[in-house]
Amino acid sequence: MSDRIVLRGMRFTGTHGVLPGEQVTPQPFEVDVILWTDLSRAAVSDDLADTTDYGPIFEVVRSAVEEERFALIERLASAIVDGVLSAAPAVTKVEVRVRKPEAPLPGEFDTVEVRLRRPRPPSV
Repeated sequence: MSDRIVLRGMRFTGTHGVLPGEQVTPQPFEVDVILWTDLSRAAVSDDLADTTDYGPIFEVVRSAVEEERFALIERLASAIVDGVLSAAPAVTKVEVRVRKPEAPLPGEFDTVEVRLRRPRPPSV
């Protein structure tokens, strides 16, 4: 499946990090989500019911970044993956990229990024 929906550059503030200050003072996070899903019906019908509505996906990301707290951005990315797969049953695979541009590093850098790509687990 090569059809994808991409939400790129979503920006939120959150309190994620290992250091005590990161757990108290909100800092910026940027998130991309790539959804693999069949878009052939929506491409013909022009009907929202035939695609994956990305409004709920945005809300999953916002909620994870702004309302939850994790020590690691790896765990934040995993929570977003789980939320996306729960909110979007037609998605067969998801990739989540979480960037932390103000990570506490002792030098100049653009950002720190974690990428997780997960297929939908098989049904039990």
